[in-house]
Amino acid sequence: MLPGVGVFGTGSTARVLVPLLKAEGFEVHALWGRSEEEACCLAKELSIPFHTSRSDDVLLHQDVDLVCIYIPPSMTRQIAVKALGIGKNVVCEKAATAVDSFKMVTAARYYPQLLSIMGNTLRFLPAFAAMRQLLVEGYAGEIQVCDVRVYGPSLLDESYGWTCEELMGGGGLHTVGSQIIDLLSYLTGARANRVHGLLRTFVQQNSLIRGIRRVTSDDFCFFQMLMGGTGSSSGGVCCTVTLNFNMPGSFVQEVMVVGSTGRLVARGTELYGQRNGSKGEELLLDDSGWVGPEVKNMPLPHLRGLSSMVKALRQSFQAHEERRSWARGPVAMAPTFEDGLYVQTVVEAVKRSSCSGEWECVEIMSQEPDPNQNLCEALQRHKN
Repeated sequence: MLPGVGVFGTGSTARVLVPLLKAEGFEVHALWGRSEEEACCLAKELSIPFHTSRSDDVLLHQDVDLVCIYIPPSMTRQIAVKALGIGKNVVCEKAATAVDSFKMVTAARYYPQLLSIMGNTLRFLPAFAAMRQLLVEGYAGEIQVCDVRVYGPSLLDESYGWTCEELMGGGGLHTVGSQIIDLLSYLTGARANRVHGLLRTFVQQNSLIRGIRRVTSDDFCFFQMLMGGTGSSSGGVCCTVTLNFNMPGSFVQEVMVVGSTGRLVARGTELYGQRNGSKGEELLLDDSGWVGPEVKNMPLPHLRGLSSMVKALRQSFQAHEERRSWARGPVAMAPTFEDGLYVQTVVEAVKRSSCSGEWECVEIMSQEPDPNQNLCEALQRHKN
């Protein structure tokens, strides 16, 4: 039996997610929006019976057992933690800070019987699932280098909002880079130990964002990661990632993994490979025949991955007769809240590196920092 779904968010992802959920047999019972007007408009458009701007109305809805959270990062932690505490299964986007991510991890550990996964859809893209399997089977030999390039148009909303603010989780590094960081960990089986990065905001104002308001979120980001933990004799995996969102036109994404005996590269939704000594690339997976809807604001790799994730959720919940029970197998590839904490830790290390110009260590917090620590340090300095 499939659980009833409550969706938080009225953005482009929510607009795509609801039809995909319905197509797989899920019933979407409730929708939350930041305003009654936003929620009402989208609820009517998508034929959702209940809408609200009060989060508790969705979380306490008797027919909702699975909550999908696609809202601004600064609000994610509050809703996700409360949902788990009430006994709801949770699929959500990234949080705004590592501290928020840690609080989500704590809640997920406290309720291990509930589903709690991050909505990084790239892990579910068939090209990356096939790439990971081929890497495990040794197609490329020992992994040495990962090179990722993502180019596309501006990520800013039409009006001033959280996408413009670095502190609220806006920018290419947080929005897209976080998914790439998670994907590389998934593909290589390793995590970053040290990072070095550069962030820039080339477009600080435009025709819609002007006057006293300025964009602080990055639209260009380049960073490197040294990843270990795979027993590599060469000292780990070297990764470079370039994100540029100043390029109007089509979205371009290329993920290349180079090993001691060959390489694999995913371009868009297709997977190619070439072994050392061969004359050219071979097409290993042609996933270009997408038959679903074309969505203007969602690149095809993310759209295809989102569709695959919803199918996996259906398989997970279908395995049990009780609405809230789920099977781990179909969603085993999904990132956990702990993966989300790791990713957010890397993101913040890259930001520190951009400010310092130095390599920064990635140290995942094991306990929540004291919120009064800065105050205590200031009082101690004043006393001395």
